[in-house]
Amino acid sequence: MNTARSSVVLEERRVSKLKNRAVLLITCPEDLDVISAVSNCLVYNKASISQLDQHTTDPYEGMLFIRFEIELDPNEKAVNQLKIDLQELAIKYNMNWKLKTDTEIKRMAVFVSKMDQHLLELILRAQTKEIPVEIALVISNHPDLKETVEYYGIPYYHIPITPETKAEAEFKELQLLAEAEVDFIVLSRYMQILSPYFILKYENRIINIHHSLLPAFIGARPYDRAYERGVKFIGATAHYVTSDLDAGPIIHQDVHRVSHRHRAKDLKVIGSHVEKSVLAQAVTLHADDRVIVHENKTIIF
Repeated sequence: MNTARSSVVLEERRVSKLKNRAVLLITCPEDLDVISAVSNCLVYNKASISQLDQHTTDPYEGMLFIRFEIELDPNEKAVNQLKIDLQELAIKYNMNWKLKTDTEIKRMAVFVSKMDQHLLELILRAQTKEIPVEIALVISNHPDLKETVEYYGIPYYHIPITPETKAEAEFKELQLLAEAEVDFIVLSRYMQILSPYFILKYENRIINIHHSLLPAFIGARPYDRAYERGVKFIGATAHYVTSDLDAGPIIHQDVHRVSHRHRAKDLKVIGSHVEKSVLAQAVTLHADDRVIVHENKTIIF
């Protein structure tokens, strides 16, 4: 075989393998046999294990969390059989599991009000494939960013919200999300509080960025309150949304050192850079299936 043909064959094999990559997430009560049983199941179904991470809260009576990166058999029948066998193990070990292939790119919706910095960061990182997601649509309670978003070919929906129309607005939003087959939502400085019903529809699938190092400075004006308190670090927190304000499971955090020389407006500028980085990292972790939620905490692989 000539060199050119060999290169083509190798590239075809590489692409084929990429298409067959998958992630398997498992949560179950600690059991010494689980990892061995799942590994044997994968090998039996011709799935090659390329990476394995695990964490237990207690080696005897705790919870076990596992993340496998695998190469699946390209045969659809073999993949279906693997799912059947995994379900049998799930029954035996009281195991929750999720199998996601690399071809299943998550579809993301972004909710925004008037600030565009975080939204633009997400759009640019998604378009350059730095974040492995497809932005399906943007929803806002203001019309301000319509032209900016549509410039990138992303649908933009303006849904005004008042206390009187909140339920109706959320109903419209849920309809749009369902029609667009959205997998998860990012709140990009979206200045509205979602209802418990809405949150339940996308439980552990709504990511918010808060401009403080939670649990410090929950709620509004965190930079002003941080300045008044004379903090030496400011930070940002990306977390899953729950019905408790700014109290959901934390996905990612980061900080930046500040001093007495920084005024409140300086903290906002510095903090904005931290927020964008933290939010992008959290979205990447979620999109890569590296996050398992347990109670009000996350296990990050």
